[in-house]
Amino acid sequence: MAAQKRTRDGLSGEDPGEMVQLLTPHGERVHHPDYDIEPTPGELREMYRRMALTRRVDAEGVTLQRQGELGLWPSSLGQEAAQVGSGLALRADDHVFPSYRDHGVALARQVDPLHIFRLFRGVSHGGWDPAEKNFHLYTLVIGSQVLHATGYAMGVADDDADSAVVVYFGDGATSQGDVSEAFNFAAVYDAPVVFFCQNNQWAISQGVERQSKVPIHRRAAGFGLHGVRVDGNDVLACLAVTRAAVERARQGREATLVEAFTYRMGAHTTSDDPTRYRHSAEVTQWARKDPIARLEKYLLNHGWADADFLAEVGAEGDRLAQHIRESVRTMPDPHLTEFFDLTYAGEHRQVTEEREWFKEYEASFVEGS
Repeated sequence: MAAQKRTRDGLSGEDPGEMVQLLTPHGERVHHPDYDIEPTPGELREMYRRMALTRRVDAEGVTLQRQGELGLWPSSLGQEAAQVGSGLALRADDHVFPSYRDHGVALARQVDPLHIFRLFRGVSHGGWDPAEKNFHLYTLVIGSQVLHATGYAMGVADDDADSAVVVYFGDGATSQGDVSEAFNFAAVYDAPVVFFCQNNQWAISQGVERQSKVPIHRRAAGFGLHGVRVDGNDVLACLAVTRAAVERARQGREATLVEAFTYRMGAHTTSDDPTRYRHSAEVTQWARKDPIARLEKYLLNHGWADADFLAEVGAEGDRLAQHIRESVRTMPDPHLTEFFDLTYAGEHRQVTEEREWFKEYEASFVEGS
């Protein structure tokens, strides 16, 4: 019944005239008058490598959670092109506000994936230093990071900094009031921000037709934003569209709402069973549009990659997965006093007193009693 409703509403279908696409599901190159790029063979191979490594890291996350090594894992399977393509469009001084499944963006920003695993193992209060790569912390509260990013972008504008802010969220988040408020603030204050919505068709068990009566990118016009829909399984199109959007932001023009039309091939998280609410035929249909497979076809057809290259990338992924597996299983638990050190940016008198009290309290226990 859900599949019939989605077809009747027409929101899960693709409108080629409305969606930016540079690489078809068959691995054929097409051109677009407004968003056209010509990456070198080396750049294409690097895109493939990053997507393949993202998928390998993601698969290891699912496996480790099933083995009881992680508390939870949100899979990014199927969304590699949207994440890697957009992530590679950014400069080092741009700021990224991710959601909770943006592993490909993290790798594109060269964030150590072990930071992500520490978070989902529960041995880290945040995972990483946001200032190190200008990659802010994962946010599990749906849509809240969109307001955070907009406020940060307003600060960037006040500082006259030549950088942009990109925030990632899903189709389900567009139903949150925080997101609409962020859209309005960004438009009114000319904030240099790019709203990157990964429309993966499902907000847990609710289809995208329950989030918006019209395609999500069309909502931009009502707020005074620029809106564009891109094939989220096309890494070239995601790179081109995001690159144009961040350049628009840097030049002080209107903020952009990018709708990356993609699909969540896996479960919402490892605690979810997608077979209870979506049909296998839908998954099969989207599997034919696999983002990694289409770039692989393109590379092979033009002689820019061969079996040796693919094997090398696969071996690199296996080594990375093994490193993650061994590191996760040996991660030490944090000491209980650690959260006192992370409450404030600097030392605080009340926290100092509470830390000392806790140390005395902890020392009062007799070992073995």
